[in-house]
Amino acid sequence: MYSRCPGQDSRNLRVELHKCPNCGYEVEIFSDEIKVKCSQCGENVYREKTPSCIDWCASARQCLGEERWRQLRGKD
Repeated sequence: MYSRCPGQDSRNLRVELHKCPNCGYEVEIFSDEIKVKCSQCGENVYREKTPSCIDWCASARQCLGEERWRQLRGKD
């Protein structure tokens, strides 16, 4: 029997860089973290992108307009 969860073993941690959605600063998020605060502006940075209407709504393109829709999708 384990005295603690083997999935939390610090030897297995991975680090990823994520851009702050507010200021663009790159922050490190470890695999055992869901979010961290940006050291530059204090904004919460999440490991996974929060779903947006552009990801699931069929009308998002019409609603936002072509230019804004392309910007948000990253297809400039």
